[in-house]
Amino acid sequence: MNSPTPGARAAVLTAAALAPVAVVLLLLVAFSWDPLIGLDAGIARTTHIWAVDASGVTHGFRILTDWVWDPWTMRALCAGAVVWLLWRHSAWGPALWVVATCALGTLVQQGMKAAVGRERPVWPDPVDSAHYAAFPSGHALTVTVACGLLLWLLRLYDAGRALRRTALALAVVSAVGVGLTRVWLGVHWVSDVVGGWLIGALIVALSVAAYERWGDRVRLDHHRPRREGLPS
Repeated sequence: MNSPTPGARAAVLTAAALAPVAVVLLLLVAFSWDPLIGLDAGIARTTHIWAVDASGVTHGFRILTDWVWDPWTMRALCAGAVVWLLWRHSAWGPALWVVATCALGTLVQQGMKAAVGRERPVWPDPVDSAHYAAFPSGHALTVTVACGLLLWLLRLYDAGRALRRTALALAVVSAVGVGLTRVWLGVHWVSDVVGGWLIGALIVALSVAAYERWGDRVRLDHHRPRREGLPS
């Protein structure tokens, strides 16, 4: 059996670091640990006051969360990456891996929401609305999964350093930004967002680790990605 690649080892170590933190947070939320609930409530009350007072900022955040960082927008980006993989590289293996990881993220998100059943914040004067359970934040989880997969593809196909750094900066802005908008709009607790980040990153790390370790055995195009590079 071939030894794990450096990419596989890094992904495994990342997953090992994320998993216990995600599990601890999940348990604290599920069992309504008072200090966490109090922290969530305090932050939520403060940000809601700001959101009501700063109507212009709130309107901008609604646009960002409903259009720019919406889960369907993120899935569309991944779909575009899949089309690129198939059209430019005939890379069925990586393309199917992206599709499967996105589907897994959605299933995990919905399953955890149903299992935990956490209520969303309720306000007498809401500035936005959302449905279904709160934990984890679907927006935060989906942005993390989508951005993580896109960054992985850029590394897999040897994108230029400038492009990868730009993509990383946009990914960080998107992840932090979507979390901020969900809390500001009063539809999530802070721990919902943190949970979405952790679980989304864990899904990507496990997916990358599995691909790096066993991708050659399941890849349908029977060749490694052509590393001719992308424009920098």
